Amino acid sequence: MLVTQQTQDINTPTGPMRTYVYRPDAPGQFPCILFYSEIFQQTAPIARTATILAGHGFVVLVPEVFHELNPIGTVLAYDDAGKDKGNADKFAKPLEQHDSDTQALIDFVREQSYCTGKVGSMGVCIGGHLAYRAALNPEILGAFCLYPTDIHSNTLPCAYGNDSLSRSGDIQGELVLVFGKQDPHVSPEGRVLIHQQLMAKNRNFSWLEVNAQHAFMRDEGERYDPALALQMYQQSVAFFHRVLR
Repeated sequence: MLVTQQTQDINTPTGPMRTYVYRPDAPGQFPCILFYSEIFQQTAPIARTATILAGHGFVVLVPEVFHELNPIGTVLAYDDAGKDKGNADKFAKPLEQHDSDTQALIDFVREQSYCTGKVGSMGVCIGGHLAYRAALNPEILGAFCLYPTDIHSNTLPCAYGNDSLSRSGDIQGELVLVFGKQDPHVSPEGRVLIHQQLMAKNRNFSWLEVNAQHAFMRDEGERYDPALALQMYQQSVAFFHRVLR
């Protein structure tokens, strides 16, 4: 499918959130994926991923995850300065504000004539965490979480007991979690902790650990694994076609 792209500023309780909308350039209604980026916001690799997903028959929304903390349109570079700023933003924004962002995105989807109203979430790195977090919202039917950080460690600011790991039992949709075994950001012990929690809460989830480093999906830099990235695209597309049909 050909893809069309537009920008939309969506109102949230914490201010306007620039959101990039990718959708099939074809008539009809399509299910929606909320796609959460890395700390760098919508870089070129994130835009390419969103385009790939949209080309398989989905409306894909890419919000600026730290819109409260940056001028609209901010994209951080893949360098030390960008990493430092993105990590500072990550530890400055409470999870509760991400929750209200997710609700604003869902409300937007409901109003669009080109959406079916079926919504899933997907993300990479901190975005993988936010996709997992989004699934606390009962409107999210499925979440595909690629190397999600900070779930196991409870290092993101939130009210006591409202961290994503503790709230795992509230997730109703189906989950897929993918981790790289060589990812230093989520230790083997951290992965075990998440798996044990999901098992204890009897959640509906699939689990995959691959021989890859952190950010193996990003098609810039030395950690990119094209074969694994293609595999994940195929699995995520099949997953969303099933859970959002």
